[in-house]
Amino acid sequence: MRIYREYCPDQSFVLPPSLRDWLPEDHTALLVSDLVDELDLSDFHAAYENRYGKGRPPYHPVMMAKLLVYAYVIGEPSSRRIEKATYTDVAFRVLAANQHPDHDSIAEFRKRHLEAFSNLFKQVLKICEEAGLVKLGHVSVDGTKVKANASKHKAMSYERMCQTEKKLEKQIQELLKKAEDADAQEDQEHGKGKSGIDIPAELARRESRLGVIRGAKAALEEEAREKARDKAKEAQAKIEERERKEQETGKKVGGSKPKVPDPEQAVPDPKAQRNFTDPESRIMKDGASKSFEQAYNAQAVVDAHSQIIVAASVTQEANDKRQMVPMLQQVERNTGRKPKTATLDNGYFSEEALKDASLEGIDLYVAVGREKRQEEVEAAEGTVEVAEEATPGTAEVEGASPKPATLKEKMKEKLQSAEGKVIYALRKTIVEPVFGQIKGARGLRRFSLRGIESVGWEWDLICTTHNILKLFRSGQWKKA
Repeated sequence: MRIYREYCPDQSFVLPPSLRDWLPEDHTALLVSDLVDELDLSDFHAAYENRYGKGRPPYHPVMMAKLLVYAYVIGEPSSRRIEKATYTDVAFRVLAANQHPDHDSIAEFRKRHLEAFSNLFKQVLKICEEAGLVKLGHVSVDGTKVKANASKHKAMSYERMCQTEKKLEKQIQELLKKAEDADAQEDQEHGKGKSGIDIPAELARRESRLGVIRGAKAALEEEAREKARDKAKEAQAKIEERERKEQETGKKVGGSKPKVPDPEQAVPDPKAQRNFTDPESRIMKDGASKSFEQAYNAQAVVDAHSQIIVAASVTQEANDKRQMVPMLQQVERNTGRKPKTATLDNGYFSEEALKDASLEGIDLYVAVGREKRQEEVEAAEGTVEVAEEATPGTAEVEGASPKPATLKEKMKEKLQSAEGKVIYALRKTIVEPVFGQIKGARGLRRFSLRGIESVGWEWDLICTTHNILKLFRSGQWKKA
């Protein structure tokens, strides 16, 4: 006769079990639970201060926060999947203490407390600093395109909007004429006011669509005017600089005088698009897949020591040119200090940004052109020594006095130096693996929310959970 271990699935527990015993002590869910217990969750509790006695009591915000943080840690942010997991996944069941919030409650909690979740970023970053995981000796800045919660097929160009607007206006007029003719005919048959027809559903549908298109069209037109205002300010600044130089030298500055555009006359590019599902998202080219997606540009500053994200943000701009200054400023706001060295790819290069006073004290290495392949670099190494013989910071022209080198030329020279090559080569090993871990390992390739503000807070939560994982894997959590 075979002897087995006892198996009684229908037997009730004699004593209440400890939920923690259902998981190994080093399980990520338990570590998340312990960490969240250490955080200041007063922002979550504040939302319920005036809700006593109104309807059913809400789920405990600490439990809901733990569920969502753990869901993002393992790359399963779907509210429906979280609800299901509270029944089928031991880790979620332990965190929920055998409660089962429905997906609507989970989605509403996340939406209501997005700003509170975003504020956890600094708290977790502080814990990482105390654990010695943040040094700020070398940081790298980069951006990645994260898909919006919207299909690119739900977008329309400005040119097509104008065409569709006219088409719908014509169709609405035709439908109204048909309705009027039908009313007149019924008046003759039944007497005036005796009977009639309602506005057809088709007419209402077209009027609704026309309203949506007009709203999107107006938004694109305002966007074009805003861009024109920015260009007008830049042009005016250049004109003032020309006038200042002419007064100082007494000579007329060469070149054509910048033209100041009139914002009120600005017209959107015919190909400019607006998405009807998430109007604040944009069509962007994904650097990895080379395909165009409805997306946002998610930015991150990563510390080289342990790949901790020390600053995070989201922008609607497809390129990174205007992101260097605000991202490095955010590092100082988050940590209270500036990084010693920062490396960035050529998408961030801007002479205006390099001159920004807030970046003084940071040793910047910003690529000025397309990065060369290794074989191209090796082939060019023989010419570096020759270039270095020239006087640093000057551009010599035969028969003329040396002119001061531009910031671009100085940066190029800095990157071509032996030290510059070594430092800049580290960039790809610092920031790019982080995006791989977020999008590849955890599968967080698409935002769950819509709108630039909500998406920005969700990106903070994604970056917070990245730092949580780094903290756990470093083995320094309990020591922090």
